[in-house]
Amino acid sequence: MPKTHHYEVTVTWTGDTGSGTSSYRSYERAHDVEAAGKPPIAGSSDPSFRGDPSRWNPEELLVASLSQCHMLSFLGVCAGEGIVVTGYVDRPHGTMVETPDGGGRFEEVVLRPEVTFADPERAGEAERLHARAHEVCFIAGSVNFPVRHEPEMSEV
Repeated sequence: MPKTHHYEVTVTWTGDTGSGTSSYRSYERAHDVEAAGKPPIAGSSDPSFRGDPSRWNPEELLVASLSQCHMLSFLGVCAGEGIVVTGYVDRPHGTMVETPDGGGRFEEVVLRPEVTFADPERAGEAERLHARAHEVCFIAGSVNFPVRHEPEMSEV
């Protein structure tokens, strides 16, 4: 029987400037994302939608979530196969398009992980390892747009 996991957060809008949402320009998009025992994340909307550029927006958090999940899946796959990774950094890029009805959707996210392997001989397995990590990544398996990988490998 599959395990079921539950996640609870609290998102609190903090952007009422005195007149609520009386107009599109009358309120700030500021909010806090919190979970028990963790520091809050200061959120807003993308600056293109009147958001505060000093706060995280949902689009950035989605791209970060895909990157984190892939990294954790990749590290787990490598550990399970006895492959030692000594470094990992990703600079992912997401593309979202606005739709004529005022909405929007992501077209794709491209992950660009730079991985350092302790054994340079194992770097040749990176494509297979990234493919397996993609298969088991919970977040990538939950989105309806492509998540591509453009990995770079290096040696110690």
